[in-house]
Amino acid sequence: MKITELLKEETILLDLKASSKQEAIDELINQLDQAGRLTDKTAFREAILQREQQSTTGIGEGIAIPHAKSHAVKTPSIAFGRSASGIDYDSLDGKPAHLFFMIAASEGANNEHLQALSRLSTLLMDKQFRSKLVNASNVAQILDAVNQKEAELDKRNSEKTKQASSHILAVTGCPTGIAHTYMAAEKLSETAKDMGISIKVETNGSDGVKNRLTEEEIEKADTIIVAADTKVEMDRFNGKPVIQVPVGKAIHEAKDLLQRAIQKDAPLYRAEQTKDIAKDSGIKNGFYKHLMNGVSNMLPFVVGGGILIALSFFWGIESSNPDSEQYNAFAAMLNEIGGGKAFFLMVPVLAGFIASSIADRPGFAPGMVGGLIAVTVSGVEGAGGSGFLGGLIAGFLAGYITLFVKKLLTGLPEALNGLKPVLFYPLISIGVTGLIMMTINPPLTQIYTAISSFLEGMSGTNQVLVGVILGAMMAFDLGGPVNKAAYTFGIAMLDAGNYTFIAAIMAAGMVPPLGMALATTLFKNKFTKTEREAGKTSYVLGACFITEGVIPFAAADPTRVIPSVMAGAAVTGGLTMLFDIGLRAPHGGLFVIGLVEGGFISILLYVASIIIGSVVTAVLAGVLKKRLT
Repeated sequence: MKITELLKEETILLDLKASSKQEAIDELINQLDQAGRLTDKTAFREAILQREQQSTTGIGEGIAIPHAKSHAVKTPSIAFGRSASGIDYDSLDGKPAHLFFMIAASEGANNEHLQALSRLSTLLMDKQFRSKLVNASNVAQILDAVNQKEAELDKRNSEKTKQASSHILAVTGCPTGIAHTYMAAEKLSETAKDMGISIKVETNGSDGVKNRLTEEEIEKADTIIVAADTKVEMDRFNGKPVIQVPVGKAIHEAKDLLQRAIQKDAPLYRAEQTKDIAKDSGIKNGFYKHLMNGVSNMLPFVVGGGILIALSFFWGIESSNPDSEQYNAFAAMLNEIGGGKAFFLMVPVLAGFIASSIADRPGFAPGMVGGLIAVTVSGVEGAGGSGFLGGLIAGFLAGYITLFVKKLLTGLPEALNGLKPVLFYPLISIGVTGLIMMTINPPLTQIYTAISSFLEGMSGTNQVLVGVILGAMMAFDLGGPVNKAAYTFGIAMLDAGNYTFIAAIMAAGMVPPLGMALATTLFKNKFTKTEREAGKTSYVLGACFITEGVIPFAAADPTRVIPSVMAGAAVTGGLTMLFDIGLRAPHGGLFVIGLVEGGFISILLYVASIIIGSVVTAVLAGVLKKRLT
């Protein structure tokens, strides 16, 4: 029951004359009686005093709410009285009462007075509302203040009810499928719990799809949030409101996303809709997404193949060469599996998944063929094709050619629809992509070879400068587009046979989490307990080359944390290039430290570079961050 249904102009006293608790009670009862709300004011007074004997209704904060349920009440009502000087009402906080609400409930009412008491108590918790009642100059202002506050309360309760009844689903996925995927899922789940929202989050990680959304859940869902920088299965959401954002949005703006989901502030997703190339060309939603879909699917070949190649060198640098004295059959097999097979498939897989991200499944075959041509058709004696550069071009070329073919064939009779995916799409797309790649790959190979030779020929200051830039890029957005651009460049150079760049990139990528972990250890008074606990985890994440481990610190204090981690990572990147350290393993962190080229001294220098950069980050963070109060 609303307060405004019980409180009327005739039951309001703006200036109580009473100077004691008994007088205040009598004055409010008289007001109710004069307004025709009571049949026997003496009996009602007895009921009020009986309630006061149990415990005082002076609840503190200058408020008293005497109340009773009695047969002497003709019409359920609330009387309001105000005392400027205050009245000693035996309040719980020992302070005088200034605002009085007397609740009169009829005998037959079903806990009516308790409902009014509960609602009134909720309204009076707001200090600003109490201030309005104290400062009101007339009865109309009192009623307006109560009306406005009740409307606000009803709106808030309505939103809570709406939230509680909402069925929200979410899908998270990042290019590498490691940190961002699960951090976004955790953030959405925690925020939804705080908001009282029911949510289920599916993760598309490096170990596959976990907590998969069922058809029944999708059918019941009010809104679906897809926070991903890589391709996820979207056709199942046909006809549902879908919010599509980068995975980082779910980490940093989870509450806003969930609020949009509750309000169904999302377009209906149509699985059959053809992609618009012009609309799909944005960095975030277009190029970057397609590139990262290719990179994420290529990574297992890169990591697995790279580490197998590096392991083969334990038997000697020439251990895979049958004509060398160092030859070892097992080492040769490892080298062939890693370099001859896994690394060989790297570029075709990259191109295939870029194309499939653009044109769905029909784009995969022409992308793979285009990528294969990129690494096998060179036109330059002794060159191995256009490598990573050619694979990128082949992937986007195949994807958009396939899109064009799909649009071109939309006018075919329905009877031929079954032949499109198995005959027309692959025939035309593979043929056109292949012909174009056969034509452009020789000059691409020359460009790729020239770039690789230039980078390999760099030395001294130039090489260190590149290391500094790559290191800073690794820490700039902690797993975002800039970080992935630097890492992708390192993989391209690894494919070209230059191992110093990936060494600098991996070392620099380990510094942000290690540096912030060290900062939480050295400067405990500048980090919260939660951050100090996160610091312990960051030691492990940093050792594993998971740069995203520093995101919680950066999200809480970006203006101090980001410069600190960038400085440390830049120092490490520059030092590893200065020491000319090479590493054939593209991932693994400290667990592949033994695979550093150059022997024990190079390993020591590599570890020293990482430690120095981590110390730089820790010290800068400790200096820049403010002491907790």
